[in-house]
Amino acid sequence: MHDENAQDADIVTLDAVRAAASRIAPFVNATPLVRMTPSGMWLKAESLHPIGAFKIRGAFNALLTLSEDERRRGVVAHSSGNHAQAVAYAAKILGIRATVVMPETSSRLKMEATKRWGAEIVLCSPFGNARAEVTAGIAREKGYLVIEPYDSAAIMAGTGTIGLEILAQKPDVKFVVAPVSGGGLIGGIAAAIAQSDSTIRVVGVEPELANDAAQSFKAKRIVRVPPEDTIRTIADGLRVPQLGRLPWINIRAFVHDIITVSEDAIRAAMRLIAAEAKLVAEPSGAVALAGALAAGLDPDRTVSVLSGGNVDLKSYGDILGG
Repeated sequence: MHDENAQDADIVTLDAVRAAASRIAPFVNATPLVRMTPSGMWLKAESLHPIGAFKIRGAFNALLTLSEDERRRGVVAHSSGNHAQAVAYAAKILGIRATVVMPETSSRLKMEATKRWGAEIVLCSPFGNARAEVTAGIAREKGYLVIEPYDSAAIMAGTGTIGLEILAQKPDVKFVVAPVSGGGLIGGIAAAIAQSDSTIRVVGVEPELANDAAQSFKAKRIVRVPPEDTIRTIADGLRVPQLGRLPWINIRAFVHDIITVSEDAIRAAMRLIAAEAKLVAEPSGAVALAGALAAGLDPDRTVSVLSGGNVDLKSYGDILGG
């Protein structure tokens, strides 16, 4: 249902998502739908991008919309990992200087991958507003453009291309389930899907330990959870303490529900994805399937977004053996 209180200027339009799809097509391949056997659940395998996560879509769309002067100046982003890799990778391909601010608690795997793509990394505290404050300081000092991880129309239009692909790949889909962090992923997907077919239900999923979006959805306003609380979840990509303003507007307009899942359910979903889809899912990437299973959604008509597969192999081995 379209929220009448949403400002039309802040809604991600279907035209914007289609334009993003055309813009990023030379750089971003469509990902497959993979059916799990024997459960029958469908996964949108965003883990199969070169950087192992969906963030590549928004990063390319944001960088490709910069002017020549903005590209010459360089960019700065903040992220615990997947947006960091995406901006670093896209910037390298497009010949743009990139700096990424990462919390010092970020996954070593994600830090190393970000360095590999040539970005300069600046570490910061994982608490409070440190990420955004350090990023803003670098942007002022160096004149770089800030590439927001989720609170951006260009980022959401880029991620909305996932929704267009799902509609083309599975026209009979009735439920699309996606993880929620800052809201850019589900905001873009929901905008694309709801404006294409309003009968399809888009559902968000969060860890119980980082449930700011679920609280926000119920309260009908943005609720912030202390970073000291969200850091407890194994889903390191979903530790953002509150939704972005633009994603929230699109979530209010187009998302049907946001549910939460336990840490045990996330681990179980990772094991199930490995066993039945033969795919690697990081904890954040397995959250959507965990939610679809918890909600008892029809396997044949549901697509869960496997948002990423960047997980430390030792941790992954421990979870699979658990």
